[in-house]
Parts: sequence; structure tokens; C-alpha cells
Amino acid sequence: MNSTDENAEWSEVIGFWFPEGRSLQIDAAKHKALWVWRMRGGAHEAVTRRFSELTEAAAAGRLAHWAADREGRLALIILLDQFSRSVWQGSARAFAQDPAALALTREGLSNGHYAALPTPWFKVVFGLPLGHCEGPDHLARLDLLIRLREDIAAEAPVPLRPIYTSLVKQARDVRQIVATFGRHPHRNALLGRTSTREEEAYLTTGDFPHLRAFEGQDEGE
Repeated sequence: MNSTDENAEWSEVIGFWFPEGRSLQIDAAKHKALWVWRMRGGAHEAVTRRFSELTEAAAAGRLAHWAADREGRLALIILLDQFSRSVWQGSARAFAQDPAALALTREGLSNGHYAALPTPWFKVVFGLPLGHCEGPDHLARLDLLIRLREDIAAEAPVPLRPIYTSLVKQARDVRQIVATFGRHPHRNALLGRTSTREEEAYLTTGDFPHLRAFEGQDEGE
């Protein structure tokens, strides 16, 4: 495969995951609807149909060279952190790529790839593994994620700021859950983990931070 073919493949991933494109003049209501589509499973069927093979290749490490380009790195993060959750939905493998996605994010924060991304929506997705990947440094990573999202919200076009402010709140809510339980309890059953009594009470509520984005926003915002 030549470099042009590779670029076309990662451009297809980015074009699919970000239908709003790159213009910061996007209508706020339309942009919010696309975030809901991305974050609440609206793309599961299309992802599985179109990107299963590419997600398998990324998980096997065959696309690691994409990370030399900032948008190739973003596309890899999308495959490993987002599309894996659709392709392997309902199994532990959905989360097995989280460490690899986190490594891509960390390196991209240090080598300038993150800072060079052209839109706030690219940056939000680039940072998702900081909160998704469980581990001993999870709270420190969530603190970093909150700071990054605060910066994104402050720099976003004024009509879009309520959307990105809500994503700051979501990251804070996730931090509270991880500070309480040390992990994402809603994954316990899929990962074969025994829930504590406190986790069982939390799970019974069904009130999970990854379903709370955009709460408190009016449709016109």
C-alpha cells in the first residue's frame, strides 16, 4: 500500500466520524446532534459494516505507521478507542485496545500532534483515551483531560461553547466515579469482574457519566 492509499484510508475514518468537517462556522444544534450520534451509539451499525477489517488491522498493530501523521494518529485513536467499542460490542475485547489508544494520545500530546489539530471536535476525540483507559494513574489522567477540555471550551467559537462546557462537566463526573470506585463499574460484567456492594447500588441507578453529556443545555444552544 502506498502513502496515498494510507492517507485515503485514514481520511475515510476521519470523514466518517466527523461529518461536520473542519469549518468552525457549523450550526450549534447540528453539531450537538452529531456529538450525540458519536457518543451514544448512533454509529454502531455503520462502524461495524464499514470499518471492522480496518479496526482489526489497527488492533493487530498493522497500522502503527499512521501515527507519523497527526491525523493518521487521530484516525488510529478513533479505531482503537471508538470503533473497537462497536466492532466488539458486548465483549471484553471492546476495551482491550484502550492501552494502545492511550499510548497514542500521550505521545501525541508530547510531540505536537494534539496542539496542531484544527478543530475542537478533533481534540476532544484525541483525548478520550485519557479517561477511558483504566489503570493506577487514572485520576491524574482525568485531571489532565479536564484541563484540556477547559482549554478547548475556552477557545471554541462562542456559539459552540455550551457544547464543550458540557463535555468539561462530563469529564468531571467521570473523575468522581473513578475516584469513588477506582474503575468504570459499568464494565464489570463484560470484563468478568465482581461488583462491590457499592458498585451494585451505583449500577442499579443507570446514571452513568458517559450518558450525561449535554445535560442542562437548551436545544437552541
